[in-house]
Amino acid sequence: MNDKNKEMKTYLWLTVVLLSSAAAVAATLHLTPIDDKIESAQMTGAYKIGDAVSNFNLKNVDGNMVSLNSYSSSKGVIVIFTSNHCPFAKAYEDRILALNNKFASQGFPVITINPSDPSTHQDDSFEKMKERAQIKGYTYPYLVDEAQQTSKAFGAARTPEVYVLLKTGPKFVVQYIGMIDDNPQDPAGATKFYVDEAVTNLIGGKPVVTTMTKPIGCVIKLKD
Repeated sequence: MNDKNKEMKTYLWLTVVLLSSAAAVAATLHLTPIDDKIESAQMTGAYKIGDAVSNFNLKNVDGNMVSLNSYSSSKGVIVIFTSNHCPFAKAYEDRILALNNKFASQGFPVITINPSDPSTHQDDSFEKMKERAQIKGYTYPYLVDEAQQTSKAFGAARTPEVYVLLKTGPKFVVQYIGMIDDNPQDPAGATKFYVDEAVTNLIGGKPVVTTMTKPIGCVIKLKD
């Protein structure tokens, strides 16, 4: 085999390795070109940092309706779009409970919202949501966004995805959007705690340093 053929063979081998690695990473993070297109479409007209959030009124797993306006006495809220079926959402479940346990008493309670279509993922039916909340002992509302209007208004594209809102006068204003921390798979391996840091700063009267991160999770599939 001459040198030119050897170089060509090496080049092809490296190309295959690189493409395989990229595909593996994309599969692990649930990131694909199609997913990115969906995410970009859902982000159109979405809330940005500094935007005031409109009121929403959604059914909780206890059968009662819960609105954002019902938190008017809070300093703010931590809104988390999540679901039953998504492995990333499950991996963050205990961390979401910990956030509420830490910050609810300091004026920043957690509100979780499930925008997932149960016709696509049966684990996200309202009955399954009630079961999950009872099994895990949720200490916060777990709301169903059946019409997906609230998730569309926020621009939520993945589960889990967090919006930290600060009560400013009569309005709730977006201060942070993105991940809970920097390690979706291993809580012990996390080194940056974005939501914790954002809320801690807000409680202390300080600005949020990291205002946006790209959420990693399962794509929220919109109904036709």
